[in-house]
Parts: sequence; C-alpha cells; structure tokens
Amino acid sequence: MASKETEQSRVNYYDRPPARTPVAQARKHLNLRLIVTEIDKPFFVLVMALLVFGLVMMFSASYGWSLSEMGDGTYYLKRQGAAAAVGVFVMLLLSVVDYHFFQNRYVAYISFGLVFLICVATLFIGTETANARRWIDFGFIQFQPSELLKVVFILVFAYIMAVNFRHFNNWKYCVFPFIIIMGICAGVLVLQRHMSAVMLVGLIGLGMMFASGMPAKTFWRFVAFIILCGLIFLAVKMISGGSGFSYISDRIQSWKNPEADPQGSTWQTYQSLLAIGSGGWTGLGFGESRQKFLYLPMSQNDFVFSIVCEELGFVGAMVVVLLFVLLVGRGFYIATHAKDRFGMLVAAGISMHIGVQAFFNIMVACNAFPNTGISLPFFSYGGTALLIQLAEMGILLNISRQANMKK
Repeated sequence: MASKETEQSRVNYYDRPPARTPVAQARKHLNLRLIVTEIDKPFFVLVMALLVFGLVMMFSASYGWSLSEMGDGTYYLKRQGAAAAVGVFVMLLLSVVDYHFFQNRYVAYISFGLVFLICVATLFIGTETANARRWIDFGFIQFQPSELLKVVFILVFAYIMAVNFRHFNNWKYCVFPFIIIMGICAGVLVLQRHMSAVMLVGLIGLGMMFASGMPAKTFWRFVAFIILCGLIFLAVKMISGGSGFSYISDRIQSWKNPEADPQGSTWQTYQSLLAIGSGGWTGLGFGESRQKFLYLPMSQNDFVFSIVCEELGFVGAMVVVLLFVLLVGRGFYIATHAKDRFGMLVAAGISMHIGVQAFFNIMVACNAFPNTGISLPFFSYGGTALLIQLAEMGILLNISRQANMKK
C-alpha cells in the first residue's frame, strides 16, 4: 500500500494544485536576509555577473555614439544603469511574490489581452523607425510592448498547458488554444515588421509544447502544420511581389555576401566582421575598440557582441557564451525541480527566451544568420528590455525558492 502511494505521488508530482500562500506568510519573506538565504545562489550570481559585465561592455560600445549624439560619453550608461537598478529591485521583489499568482485564469488572460491590445495600438500611435512601428514614445522613455508580449506569452502558454494537461489527447485542448495564441501574436508582430520577435515567440512556444509532455505524434503534427502555414505565407508573398517585406530579402542578400556593398546595404554586417576579426585571441584591450567610433551602427545595441570580440578577443567572447550557457542550464535545472507543472513550464519558457535570443544575436554578429534586429540580453542598450529580463529572472528565482532543490 505504501509503495502505491509513493508511485501515485510521483505520477502526480507536476499536477498537484498550487499552494496558496497566506498574506501573513508572504510578509514573512519580505526581508533582505531571507531573500539572500533562500534564493538559488548559483543562478543569482550568474544573473548579476551578466548584468555587471553587460553594463561595462555596453558603456564601452556606446561611448563613441553617446559622445557624438548626446555630447556625453556616459549618457547611455546612466540610463541603462538606472534601468538596471530598478530591474534588480523588481527581480528581488518578484523572487518573493508567489509565482502561482500568474496561475489564475483572469490574471493570465487579462494580462495577455491587455499587452496584445497595446501591441495593436502601437501600429497606430507608435514611433516609426526604419519603417517599423514597435515603440511607444512617452517623452522620457521609449517602451517596446513586444518585449512584454514575450513574457505574457510564456505565462499564458504555461497556464493553458498546466490546466489542460490531463486532456492532451484531445486537439481541442492541446492544439487549438496554441494555434490561436501563436497566430495572433505572430500576426501583430509581422505588422510591426518585427520578424525576430515572430521567430522568438514561435521557437519558445514550440519548446514549451515539447516540454509540456504533449503526445509526440500530436506535437510533430503541429510542427508540420506551422511549417505548412509558413510556406503558404511565403508563397503568397512571392506571388504578390513581396510587397512590404522586401527588407527581408535584402537582409538575406547581405548575409550571403557581406562584401557586396560595404559602403551601402552591407555596411553594418561588414563593420561587425571587421570588429570581430580585429580582436584576435585576446582583443585590443578594454575601451580600445575602433569600430565603435561611428563605424559600426547600433554598436551599443544589436552589435554589442562585436565590440566584446574586438576589445576582449576570442577569450572574452567565450566567457560571454559560457555565462549564457551556464545561466540557461541552471534555468532548466530549476525547471526540472519545480514543485508543479506550471512552475516547470514557466521556468523552461523563460530559460528558452534568454537562450534563444542570446544565440541568435551572437549568430547575427558573426554573420552566421541574417540580420534580424535582435538584442543581446543584459548587454544591449534598452532600459525596458533590461527591466523585463530582470523581472523574468525574479520569477525564476521564486520558482527556485519553492522548488525541490538542495540548497
């Protein structure tokens, strides 16, 4: 009888209803000593290492453009540092707010609906940059709603898969909700000309579906359906002459031959490769980059990794890659030890978000993938993006606090 109870407990490990933390118990955790002693220390150290390293390299990469555009070489550093300070506070706060707060029908769907509507509104009231409307300008700060859409997408996906897990043998519960959510997210992001976010959302969604325990046959049928939809979309665009999406083919051509037009369309890619090649094994030294002085556009943002390679060389680049690998690996470790299915899926989704985004940014900088306009987490300039990334780390820390892990 005891062995049957043990087996049943193991079978239902991920399907237990979430524990509801009373207000009094939540207040007990809101002190710095308990935060420091109860969080997953290896993960926290990795986050802080990437944050500090990222701020230092963003400062170096942005110095030339900051001095030229703002008359102050520390302008971008000050703004990013302020966002980092707020982000760390938010991270520590979310590390003690029970993540099951998001495992609620109203919280999941209302938050997703609101962020989606803001993304739609961006198409009409957003600031246009390079023929793309992705930002809302509040004067003192520019906000990119698609960054928040990635987070609520992970949360609502995790909620649906946790609630419907017992019914995954029925397409009505395990496929249709995901088609609708992924479809409307991809639709609004395509209209924003934010193809990198479409790619990220698609890969995160597929990764979470794979991790959810969905039947393999159903999962691969869904993958085939997504590929078919993508092929149909491309075919329609080719027949219609690719109206509105010619920039995609231009970027593919630049990727295939970065030396085709080094004074024009391939300038950014060409300068990025020059920066990486100049670094050699050990780099030119911190602050000694030449390409950041108005040669490499977006050196403080999408191509900050190129400056890392130029100043710190192959060795410094490998340190950055290793830090991301360790962070993502620890994130998946937390996911495998989560106390319930919802926590496991949220932790896996956040880990995939950081890992996939870092992977593609580095690939783009090295011209191993066409330019997608994707930023490097913790390194690229962007206050709202950094704040949201640190908030995600706070949720992951909270999952680790409640996880079945050896402290």
